[in-house]
Amino acid sequence: MIQASLEDDKALDVVVIDLEGKSEIADRMLVASGQSSRQVAAMAQHIVEKLKAKGFETVPVEGLPQGDWVLLDAGDTIVHLFRPEVRAFYNLEKMWTAPLAPDATGSKS
Repeated sequence: MIQASLEDDKALDVVVIDLEGKSEIADRMLVASGQSSRQVAAMAQHIVEKLKAKGFETVPVEGLPQGDWVLLDAGDTIVHLFRPEVRAFYNLEKMWTAPLAPDATGSKS
């Protein structure tokens, strides 16, 4: 539903990252860009409205007033919406898709 909402809103470069085994905060992360702060904020608001219609009582949102980077916590899915230059600066996809490094015991952590 979130990915469909982003597609409807003409989000750019939508990436879904599987977080299984990498984090306990969520099962997946969606990262997408909007062409302006206004578009980023509108995409976030549309997602919140659709989540609430699906039964989410609250959807924590950070960064909505500025619209440069908006973070939504949709339970098992975390959504990051950026303006392109902010997304390039933080490069979350690289950080979260990198292979896990082995710990001192030789197992991946």
